[in-house]
Amino acid sequence: MSNTSFLFAEGLAKKFPGARGKPNLTVFEDVHFSIEKGEFVCIIGHSGCGKTTILNVLAGLDSASAGHVVMDSREVAGPSLERGVVFQGHALMPWLSAKKNVEFAVRSRWPEMKQKDIDAHCAKYLGLVGLTGSEHKKPSELSGGMKQRVGIARAFSIEPKMLLLDEPFGALDALTRGNIQDELKKICAATNQTVFMITHDVDEAILLSDKIMLMSNGPKARIAEIVVNTLPKERTRETLHKEPRFYAIRNHLVDFLVSRSRRFSEELPADYDPKNPPLVTPGLETQPEPPAPKLPVPEASERSAVVVNFR
Repeated sequence: MSNTSFLFAEGLAKKFPGARGKPNLTVFEDVHFSIEKGEFVCIIGHSGCGKTTILNVLAGLDSASAGHVVMDSREVAGPSLERGVVFQGHALMPWLSAKKNVEFAVRSRWPEMKQKDIDAHCAKYLGLVGLTGSEHKKPSELSGGMKQRVGIARAFSIEPKMLLLDEPFGALDALTRGNIQDELKKICAATNQTVFMITHDVDEAILLSDKIMLMSNGPKARIAEIVVNTLPKERTRETLHKEPRFYAIRNHLVDFLVSRSRRFSEELPADYDPKNPPLVTPGLETQPEPPAPKLPVPEASERSAVVVNFR
């Protein structure tokens, strides 16, 4: 972990008072990680390990019991328009149209912006998520997927330094989910957006992220390891399963969730250092060596004559 990173968290812990005289509940402790500018980071772990609490701490919506978070050289000490958040629910204002929901955020970010510029700004981000033509519909007139698109457009419209996503596609059908994943990937690539995302979908994490942080089971959860996604940046849903390393990464993540996360929480490995969770690259060491280049064979006319003297 580097203190020169765009965002770094040091020694985060969250404790809740025990009920009826019981000991305090430590949800997670000794959590250290860093995120570089433009990185897309996913965090995966079982329910109860504190993923959403960590996201809320990064957003400034909650405070840690110990430790601190620094983003862009400033400590996170409360909510800020520098961090856009998209929750599991769309959290739209039902009396406002899609455009007005986005406009509300834009006005909060730039109070002095002129109306014509606001209109153009809202149109730009609603267009990026495929909602051109639906700007004046209210949430009750939109499908679940379209509502989430409005939420994403609203978060992007304030041009935050960091985007925080709390499993925003979990309630959507597979087709809608895939389409929004594609839109999100395109926007992040075009804007070099820094993203921290919670997901329970292993394939989604592999498709979208540069790094995947694996949380052990709670209570007293920690970051057990960080998986570096070594697949090509330009991967798509259509090509993902054809990548040679895809199944090695996927199997590694599933194995952690099924068995290793529990074992890790029961007994920490002897060489485990919470300040530097191990970086792993599953499948990278199993890649076949590239074939040796074929040397050009000279044409017959270019071949040298060999004379053998049998004296």
